[in-house]
Amino acid sequence: MVDRGKLEQALSCQPRSLDRKRVFTSPYNARVISPGLPSAVTVLDTTLRDGEQTPGIALSIEDKVKIARALSDLGVDVIEAGFPASSAGEREAIGEIAAEGLDARICGLARCNKRDIDAALDCGLDYIHTFIATSDTHLQYKLKMTREEVKAKAVEAIEYGKSHGLTVEFSCEDATRTDLDFLKEMHVAVQGAGVDKINVPDTVGTIGPPAMEYLIKELVTVTRVPISVHCHDDFGLAVANTLAAVRAGARQVHVTMNGLGERAGNASLDETVLGLMAFYEVGTNIDTCLIGPTSRVVSRLTGYAVPPTKAIVGANAFAHESGIHVHGVMGAPSTYEAFGPELVGVQRNIVMGKHTGAHSVRTKLSEYGIDLDDEQVEHVVEMVKKLADSGKDVDDAELVALASHILGRRESQKVKLKEFAVFTGMNTTPTAVVSIEVNGEKKIGSSTGIGPVDAALNAIKLVMGNDIHLVEYRLNAITGGSDALCEVSVRVAKNGEKTIMSIGKAIGSDIVQTSVDSTMEALDRLYCRKE
Repeated sequence: MVDRGKLEQALSCQPRSLDRKRVFTSPYNARVISPGLPSAVTVLDTTLRDGEQTPGIALSIEDKVKIARALSDLGVDVIEAGFPASSAGEREAIGEIAAEGLDARICGLARCNKRDIDAALDCGLDYIHTFIATSDTHLQYKLKMTREEVKAKAVEAIEYGKSHGLTVEFSCEDATRTDLDFLKEMHVAVQGAGVDKINVPDTVGTIGPPAMEYLIKELVTVTRVPISVHCHDDFGLAVANTLAAVRAGARQVHVTMNGLGERAGNASLDETVLGLMAFYEVGTNIDTCLIGPTSRVVSRLTGYAVPPTKAIVGANAFAHESGIHVHGVMGAPSTYEAFGPELVGVQRNIVMGKHTGAHSVRTKLSEYGIDLDDEQVEHVVEMVKKLADSGKDVDDAELVALASHILGRRESQKVKLKEFAVFTGMNTTPTAVVSIEVNGEKKIGSSTGIGPVDAALNAIKLVMGNDIHLVEYRLNAITGGSDALCEVSVRVAKNGEKTIMSIGKAIGSDIVQTSVDSTMEALDRLYCRKE
């Protein structure tokens, strides 16, 4: 167990060192670092409270405990575990988390009334986050209270919490739309009541970074206790506003894993922590190497997938497709990455798509011990691009299968497919037409079948002659999904004085075309063998 007293002190936490060998941000960041920035700030994670308020998320007690453990292991200083007064199930979950003996402090949300605070006490908590709205909009339309009444309620709640030995953090809800003079008045009043921290929530995500910096600087003039900040992402500025607040004097940040939260979500833990490190050289207790694994745990338990394009932990954050980019990253990650993926516990991914180059293919295949010559690599690149043009990206398993096919590929010498078409649909007999060149002679034929594959193979057999027979047909999906590559293997035979057989294989995204390609390969092998 760590010293909880030290965790309470925002400036006492030891910053994670910024490894310049793994972080490649703009040199201009260093020119605007304020001399008044702290060496470190504390992190309050509200995934289990504000994050669970994301529409569609309802965590079980077991899941909440698992997430709390993961957050504590990550290095979060304070976990806002929920809203104890909201339900018996919520109190049970928070009680179990509090009993875990985690390194992180466990906090409960409470309105400014004794009932909510008692509910937090019943859960065994020693830390509450209490709040009351202060903007004129909320006072008039939600609370229907005067400013003096609101101030009195806040003071009463804080004094009650402190009398029970609680650490008390207080928020003026909708602070960024509250009259500045009244906001300062509230800060002075709650400090007189013994509050430990004051949070400044941008409840509806309506402030911009310059304004946030201005507001925090103003509040610092009347605030002696640490200022915290809680930002929502309604304008996509939650992280930017959080960083601006720290620059102006905030010493604690409220965040959620994967940016979960009401409406557009909250400031994302990963983006906030990395932003503080990279742009301000401000540390936290977060073990950045566990960010990726923790993100995946939260995604799995909440059922909310992380968008591929999300910064830091999205599937595409370290994915490279362009041949130029891949070549650069393989030589020096700093060419196209702000920091190495190992810093946040994720992996770099080389994507095979329409912009793939030979270097990408060769590098990826080398990971699987496959070595192709230049001509073979170009064949693979050609196949990847052809698939990408039809809307299909190629994953590792499919790339290996393509390469294996190329390794066993031989140039056609006797039998070549010149044209091919198949017609099928509802209430339509599947019909195929093929044009095949055999020893330089072009032959055309058509046939029907019980399906498009059957029709295509029947047309090929008709063109090649009645002595050609399909002995075996096998179809395998290389990977899952409706757009998966398939592998077709066929065995054909030619009857004569003695029966000779040959095998053909092909890989592709279209079952019919791949079936035709594998059959043509088998026929070419067959005609080469018979002579």
